Amino acid sequence: PHARTALLQGTLDMLILRTLQWGPQHGYGIGQTIRAQSADVLQVEAGSLYPALQRLAKRGWVTSKWGQTGANQRAKFYRITPKGKKQLLREASRWAELASAIGRVMNAAMGLKE
Repeated sequence: PHARTALLQGTLDMLILRTLQWGPQHGYGIGQTIRAQSADVLQVEAGSLYPALQRLAKRGWVTSKWGQTGANQRAKFYRITPKGKKQLLREASRWAELASAIGRVMNAAMGLKE
């Protein structure tokens, strides 16, 4: 079993926006998608997910409206906005740069070549 991985706030925002690129989802579905896409490594708790969704809505990166789930339950569905898509591109670029930099440091620390 994988250890639960704590997500930094900005990283969680990026993952939520990425998940919503595949289409509108309710909060529980967003958490399940992140978990499934990460092979159960990333598990987003409701206490982190819902404040993040509120933060993204306040910034205009997502919108929401009430609807019915497949199980016929009332839920708020979130959709990425054009402003959110632009933010996702910025975040993805920053993430790639950060991951590359961390990789260089780790490889150098272990005496490995890229």
